[in-house]
Amino acid sequence: MIFDRQFLALTLEALGSVFIAFTALSVHHNFLSEHRVDDKVLKTMKFEQKIGVIGVVMIVSGYLLNVV
Repeated sequence: MIFDRQFLALTLEALGSVFIAFTALSVHHNFLSEHRVDDKVLKTMKFEQKIGVIGVVMIVSGYLLNVV
């Protein structure tokens, strides 16, 4: 059956990781649009956002590889 215990655990873990990643990315986005920061901090935060998006793609890809 597709909804066995391992599938459920994997799904909840992946969703939790994605939710945490999107929350962190959202905080970065809100901070960048609402606060004045110097160029070094701005560059670092934009880089962290890109790494965060790559991380979300990796989590989703890993989940799909495990499930399919």
